[in-house]
Amino acid sequence: MSYSSDIDAAASLIESNGGPWEAISPEAVARMRAQNKFKTGLDIAKYTAGIMRRDMAEFDKDKTKYTQSLGCWHGFVGQQKLISIKKHFGTTERKYLYLSGWMVAALRSDFGPLPDQSMHEKTAVAGLVEELYTFLRQADARELGGLFRALDKAKEAGNDAEVAKIQDQIDNHETHVVPIVADIDAGFGNAEATYLMAKQMIEAGACALQIENQVADEKQCGHQDGKVTVPHNDFHAKLAIALKKRISKVKSTTIKHTLCQLLLTSTLALVTQKRLT
Repeated sequence: MSYSSDIDAAASLIESNGGPWEAISPEAVARMRAQNKFKTGLDIAKYTAGIMRRDMAEFDKDKTKYTQSLGCWHGFVGQQKLISIKKHFGTTERKYLYLSGWMVAALRSDFGPLPDQSMHEKTAVAGLVEELYTFLRQADARELGGLFRALDKAKEAGNDAEVAKIQDQIDNHETHVVPIVADIDAGFGNAEATYLMAKQMIEAGACALQIENQVADEKQCGHQDGKVTVPHNDFHAKLAIALKKRISKVKSTTIKHTLCQLLLTSTLALVTQKRLT
């Protein structure tokens, strides 16, 4: 729905309710809607999963259309990266954020800096995903706020051409919200624990999870010796239980597809939905 259509829809709703509603500005309603495009983390997960599937399909056709995932460990850091990228390139296309397990362990744990051995709180990654999307939505609100102020000035000046130009920019505004690839180590426990963590991550907005086939409580960073892997069947079970539990029932049909697209960093072959079901 366009900006002007949102104004008309709000005006119609206000008029139909009358009374106290008459004090509400239809244009203010339209602006709040534009600045709050995503209501929940699941809305974000659905939107970004669509972007990732599209980018994967384009890469399959043309290997020059690769994506770049930028590591970050704080909402403000992620926000400033995306603002800078959009300002420099004019778009956020094929630019993702990546939450590395070692970054979370070293910089986000309440226990202080920790090694990359799954010693940090299992809720830390989901908390960071939620924080990042709060900051990215704030970047949208900031940018749109500037367009709204410019629109008001153009209207005051009676510059119809400028008004039309700015309204087009508002209608075609590109969000700073991009896909997040999140590292959940070895799942922080057994299959059920992995399911609960994946559920929490997706509800926070993550559309792609990275999981390793190491023993959860013996997990080591990739460059370290002493890694202990689990049997293939145990690892497959971690993925299978998430599908059998049908996380998609949490409101979104996208979620089950998200779990089918887990990115595996270990030597195991990619487990497809077909093999799991």
